[in-house]
Amino acid sequence: MRRFLILCVLALLAVLVPAPAHAADEVRWAVQPSSEQGPNGRGAFEYKAAPGHQILDYVGISNLSSRELTLSVYPTDAFTANDGAYSLLTAVQKPKDLGTWTDLAPKQYTIGVGKRLDIAFRLTIPATVTPGDHAGGIVASLSEEQTGADGKKINVDKRVAARVYVRVEGPVRPFAEVSSVKVEYDNPWNPFAGGDMTVTYWIRNSGNVRVAGAANVRARAPLGIGLGETGDVPIPEMLPGSEIAVTRKIAGVAPLGQLTALVTFNPVSAEGRIAGATGSGSVWAPPWLPLGLVALAVFVVVVLRVVRRRRRDLVARAAALA
Repeated sequence: MRRFLILCVLALLAVLVPAPAHAADEVRWAVQPSSEQGPNGRGAFEYKAAPGHQILDYVGISNLSSRELTLSVYPTDAFTANDGAYSLLTAVQKPKDLGTWTDLAPKQYTIGVGKRLDIAFRLTIPATVTPGDHAGGIVASLSEEQTGADGKKINVDKRVAARVYVRVEGPVRPFAEVSSVKVEYDNPWNPFAGGDMTVTYWIRNSGNVRVAGAANVRARAPLGIGLGETGDVPIPEMLPGSEIAVTRKIAGVAPLGQLTALVTFNPVSAEGRIAGATGSGSVWAPPWLPLGLVALAVFVVVVLRVVRRRRRDLVARAAALA
C-alpha cells in the first residue's frame, strides 16, 4: 500500500493586499473580499455587529495560473500561533467559533484561466456569543498528488485565505499579561567579559479584543544595578485567548550573583493604549573566578598560619629541651 504524507502549506492574506498562491509550475490563485461587481479594495473582511445580526458578503477567488483550477472553498477559525503568526485551523480540524457562523458549505469550484469567481456567503452572529473580537478565514485550497524526492506519493494541500474579523458588540475588556519568564545565563570564566543572559517570556492576551504592542527586557543585579536591556521588541497582534513566546538575549552581563530579568509589555488595542504588564524571572550567576581567588587566598592564609604555628611549637620544644 502506498504511504501518503499530508503536507499543508498555508498562505494567509496580507493586511493590505490579496495574497496569491504560486509555485514553480505557476499554479497561482488569490482570495480577497469582493462584491456583486467584483473586488472593492478591502484587504480583509472586517465587521462590527450585534448578536443575532446577519451579514451578506462576497469572497472573490481569482485564477492567476495558466491552467484551469478546481479549488475547495470553506470557512474556518483563526488563532495566533506561538510565534505570533496569524494562523488557521487545518482542513481536518473542525471550527467552533467564527468558522461555524459562515453559511458557506465546503464546496469545490472550477475556475477558468484568468477568471474570477465571486461567491456569496452569509455570516450570522449567534445570539449567545460573547462580546469582543472573533477571527477566522475563508480558505481556497488546492490538493494535488506529487512525487517526493524519495519516490513516495505526497498529497500536497496548498491554501490561500482571506482574513475575517468580527467585533461583536457588548462590553470589551482589553487586558494582557506577562504570564511567565524563564532566564538562563552562560556564566563565563572571565567575569570581566560578561556572559549572555537569555530570556524567554510568554505574553498572554487575557482580554476579549485584539492587542499588540512592544516589550522590553532589563537585566538587573542585586540592589537594582542595571546590567543591560534589549530595547523595545515589537509584539504582533494577538487574538483573544492567545499566548506567544519571545526569546531575547542580552550580551555582556556581569555575573554578580542573583540576576533578575524584568519584562515590561506596553499593549495597545483598537481602544487605544491599555494598562501595561510586567513579569520577572531570576537566575543565579556566581562570579566563579573572584570566588575561586578568594577561596585560594583563604586557603593560603590558613596554610601559612598552620605552618607558622608548627614552627613556633618546634622552637618552643627545642628551647625546653636545651
